[in-house]
Amino acid sequence: MKKVKKRIKISKFEKLLYTLAVFLLVISPVSIVFSKATLAEINFEVEKQKKEIEKQKKTNESLTMTIDELASLTKIQQVAEEQGLSYNNNNIRSIREDN
Repeated sequence: MKKVKKRIKISKFEKLLYTLAVFLLVISPVSIVFSKATLAEINFEVEKQKKEIEKQKKTNESLTMTIDELASLTKIQQVAEEQGLSYNNNNIRSIREDN
């Protein structure tokens, strides 16, 4: 007696489903790794920008302090004397803005 093998026919729809399943099984891990790598790169850039912002804040604070020093009354008097001007308190008028 010969054994007769029956072949099960797979429809085109089933082939499409199997192909899609295999494709998703291959692509899913790749896409996960790619997205995590992209996220890590973005986080690195964010940290880099934060450091630059902090550096700029320190520079701004330093410049603000320098402005305050240069705008002080003693510095103004010193520059005026260097230019041959004299400080006369009677010539100074205060202007107030009432809210």
